[in-house]
Amino acid sequence: MARFEGKRFLVTGGSGGIGRATAELLASEGAEVVVTGTNEDKLQSVRDAIPGVKALKNDSSDPDAAKTLAEEAGQLDGIFLNAGYAVMVPHDEVSTDKFEEQFHVNVRGPMLQMSALSGQLKDGGTIVVNTSIAQYAGMEGNSLYGATKGALHSYVRTLTKEMAKRKVRVNAVAPGPISTDFGSRAGMSKDEEKKFQEEITKQVPLGRFGEAKEIATAVAFLLSDDASYVNGAELIVDGGMSGR
Repeated sequence: MARFEGKRFLVTGGSGGIGRATAELLASEGAEVVVTGTNEDKLQSVRDAIPGVKALKNDSSDPDAAKTLAEEAGQLDGIFLNAGYAVMVPHDEVSTDKFEEQFHVNVRGPMLQMSALSGQLKDGGTIVVNTSIAQYAGMEGNSLYGATKGALHSYVRTLTKEMAKRKVRVNAVAPGPISTDFGSRAGMSKDEEKKFQEEITKQVPLGRFGEAKEIATAVAFLLSDDASYVNGAELIVDGGMSGR
C-alpha cells in the first residue's frame, strides 16, 4: 500500500518550485492532491502533469480568498501552507506598501487560510508550514522577508498547542537556498541573481543550492505517519548553512 493512499492534501503555492515538487511527490505515493496558485498557465501545467489533481486559482494576498479556498478544498488529511512572496528590500527602503505586500502573503495569508480551513481538516490530521532559514540568517536586504518567516515560526509554536485537543500535528520546514525562480521573483537581474547565488553558495557547507524535491521529501515525511511523534518541530533543510 502506498504511503499516502486514501489521503487528501492541500498544497498552497503548489504551481511551482517547492509546492509543485511536494504535490508531485504526494501524488506519486497515492495521495489525492489540491494545489493553489495565481498563474493559470502554471496551474494548467500542474493539471497536465499530475493525474486527478485539483488545481485552484487562489491568491493568498486576498483576505477574501481564504473562505473561497475552504469551500473548494473539501475534507483534508493534511495541509502544506507553502505560498510565499519575497523581494529583497534594504532596511532604509522599507515602506508601508513593501511591508504589507510581504506580510499579507507570508503571514496574513496562511493565518487566514488556516482559520478558514480548520473545519476542513480531519481530527488527527497534520499541518506543515514553510518557514525559512531567512529568519535566522540575517542576510542583507532580507529584513522584511526574514521577519515574515519569524512570525510564521511563532505561529507554528502556538498552533501546535491550539490543535492538540484534536490530535493534529503541526510542524514547519525551513528551507535554505533552493534552486527555484526565486531570483526573478525577488526582482533581481540576471547578474544580481548570479552574484547572489555565488555568495550564498560559499555559506553552504555542502557547496550547492538545494533542489525543490529535497524539500518535498522533508515535507512528505512530516505529513506522513512516519513522523507520528514529531509535533511542534521545525525541520531545517539547508545543507548546513545555518550551522556555520
